[in-house]
Amino acid sequence: MELADLRKKIDGIDSEILKLLGKRMEFALRTRKMKSGVDDPAREKEVLDAAAKRSKGLVRPEFSQKVLRDIIEESKSFQRKNPKLAGFQGEHGAYSEVAAREFDGGWVPIPCPEFIDVFEGVSKAQFDYGIVPVENSLAGAVTQVNDLLVETDLRIVGEVKVPVHHCLLALPDTDYRDIKVVYSHPMALAQCRGFISRNKLEPRSYYDTAGAAMMLANERPKAAAAIASRLCAEIYDLEILKENIEDHESNYTRFVILSKELGGATGNKCTIIFSTAHKAGALFSILKLFSDAKMNLTRIESRPVQKDPGNFAFLLDFQGSDADPKVAQVLGEVQKETKSYRFLGCYKEAQS
Repeated sequence: MELADLRKKIDGIDSEILKLLGKRMEFALRTRKMKSGVDDPAREKEVLDAAAKRSKGLVRPEFSQKVLRDIIEESKSFQRKNPKLAGFQGEHGAYSEVAAREFDGGWVPIPCPEFIDVFEGVSKAQFDYGIVPVENSLAGAVTQVNDLLVETDLRIVGEVKVPVHHCLLALPDTDYRDIKVVYSHPMALAQCRGFISRNKLEPRSYYDTAGAAMMLANERPKAAAAIASRLCAEIYDLEILKENIEDHESNYTRFVILSKELGGATGNKCTIIFSTAHKAGALFSILKLFSDAKMNLTRIESRPVQKDPGNFAFLLDFQGSDADPKVAQVLGEVQKETKSYRFLGCYKEAQS
């Protein structure tokens, strides 16, 4: 191998080491939520002893312990700061992470494999908050998330609307004319169908937009690109060949912020979940309460109740504050008229 080739290999290994360090720091911050303090001498000794035993060849035990000791001290420094952790579904660079950063730039976004992992992480206090998409302007409701909202005891303390602007990402120094295949989530591929067709690219489905970008950076397939967020280009060191390749400019996703407790600030939008008796006009009578009070409903969704087959729950968003006596009176009447009722929260409405 030439010197340049060897250095390229070293650069790749360095990049992997840094990615793993980032993951380790995230797990270290999560453990802070599960223990009373930061210092744990017995655990530190266990880690350093294990490092010495696993050291082989050119990696001396003393060097391994020195490196890990520095890593442990850095982890403890982060733990002492005790930043707010926000769980999201997907890989780093997902639009959910974009939403988390937009809502509060001081949060530390933590990736989760599935939506249920976000809900459970907040429920078990491993995350301070969770951020999940509830609806897209083009694709409609995110049914899996709405089903989880029906079953959860968590609260909604905020929302954010994020414009979905897809980018065509490629490995550095890629010639655009060489690209033949593009990877992304099926929904993103569908939203960029016109661009893909005009450029005669072969679309290939992947489990996640950010996952496609990560795969491109790690596996480096030839003649390939990914459709993902601008943030993915930054995280995975990819080049943006073309921005805003979606077919519709009005594409945006609404996310809600989950917490174990109700928000403390006064809001101007509320979410409730309720179910009605199986009789004619039951739902109409509930909606009439809001209409008579001239309260604006912004969303209503019906979802089957998993624990009660054959019955449906309704998720309803409306403009107003639970601190308003008129709103409080209507909610009291709704609670009396429904089979089941739960107030998810009052929060500040996101600006479009």
